Amino acid sequence: MKHDDTTRLLDAILTLKTKDELQRFFDDLCTIQEINSMVQRFEVAMYLEQGMTYAQIGEITRASTATISRVNRSLVYGSEGYQLAIERMRLQKEEEE
Repeated sequence: MKHDDTTRLLDAILTLKTKDELQRFFDDLCTIQEINSMVQRFEVAMYLEQGMTYAQIGEITRASTATISRVNRSLVYGSEGYQLAIERMRLQKEEEE
């Protein structure tokens, strides 16, 4: 994907304002399997951040060891996107309490 194409997609996502709008956009953009894969990877990231083992995460999420390892590699060597989202969700939850 060219950089301009990526930027255009990200710009489109940033125009969406509600969970319903995001859901509708991703329903149109992705297959059910693609959405489920993204959901699973994000769940794996959250569990890894909590210090759970691969075995525990695999049992809960049914993710393969390869998927868990890939997500862990992103957490360790990636762009810190997972951490940013997880931290913001944690802060948002604390503000709501």
